[in-house]
Amino acid sequence: MYLKKLNLKNFRNYDNLDIKLNKNINIIYGNNAQGKTNLLESIYVLSMARSHQFSIDNNLIKYGKEKCKVKGIVEDNKINTTLEISFSDKNKNLKIDNNEIKKVGNYITSMFSTIIFYPEDLEIIKGSPQERRNFINLELSQISNNYYKILTEYNKLLKIRNNLFKKSKIDEAYFNIITKSLIEKAVIIYKMRYKFINEINQECGKIFYSFTKNKNFKLKYEPNIEFDNFETEYLKNKLIDKFNKNYEKEIKALTTLYGPHRDEVIFLLDNKNIKEFGSQGQQRVAILSVKLSEINIFRKYKKVNPILLLDDVFSELDDIKKNNLIKYLKNDNQVVITTTDLKRINKKTLGQASVFKIKEGKIIRMEEFE
Repeated sequence: MYLKKLNLKNFRNYDNLDIKLNKNINIIYGNNAQGKTNLLESIYVLSMARSHQFSIDNNLIKYGKEKCKVKGIVEDNKINTTLEISFSDKNKNLKIDNNEIKKVGNYITSMFSTIIFYPEDLEIIKGSPQERRNFINLELSQISNNYYKILTEYNKLLKIRNNLFKKSKIDEAYFNIITKSLIEKAVIIYKMRYKFINEINQECGKIFYSFTKNKNFKLKYEPNIEFDNFETEYLKNKLIDKFNKNYEKEIKALTTLYGPHRDEVIFLLDNKNIKEFGSQGQQRVAILSVKLSEINIFRKYKKVNPILLLDDVFSELDDIKKNNLIKYLKNDNQVVITTTDLKRINKKTLGQASVFKIKEGKIIRMEEFE
């Protein structure tokens, strides 16, 4: 699976852009603030129907324009599929082969998947638990349409339950129905997050070691309720007991105090939280290792090779780490890399790549101006 063609209209700093990509390595080269990151962002948007940077879709529309569009042709086993997403002030429209897709979950779990790494990913570690939950949610949503569906339903139920706490008198029967449904969704989310993090841990420690020669990196899943196991009935009964015992406490707080919306994921190195004890270099390699570990997870569960989007990653790595990263680029994945300096990428990789120069939202292949 790879992205053959990409077309942008009024997306960020682009008026109109058409680019043909090869199925292996593609390098986007140019100075800062020319549109390199925006190009990677557009590919991610085409895959996920949202930006990796903004929660508000209108931010993607070029200033002064009313709407924008991202369109791409994806090839898988010699079969072409056209994906299209457009944004306006009021609407988000999704299409696969000109057929409108009503549910975002059905769109993002189609055959096109991406893994993106960019400098601001450090916020996954440095930021709040919400940053880490968002990361897990986005990655799992690409793998499982059911996860996206259950998470969406959970958030709707959570909003209803929280609003009930704010009423002068709570309808107990309705409240209990909402709580029961919330628990059913929470159990599924707990189980899927637990499994996903275990899958990451099977790979990320080895990848981190290849970069740093330190064997002791892993993720730790920490729900805000202590669980002895993640079996369905146990989780369900634990949640029921927790809500029953803390009903008055939640009424005073006017909010739901327990559940997956308060989960934490810790990045551990030598059993210490990298957020507090790791260097920025270690944090960066930790994020990169986790994202590279997802490649095999996508292959296992979606039967596709995800596209790797690497924003200026080579500027952050020394020569040894660059060479180790290049090993992962030799697999069957399509890769799109941005850089401000081609000297940061070794000649062998450049020789295998299609190289494009970008300036002020315009892009040409290197062969055309050398």
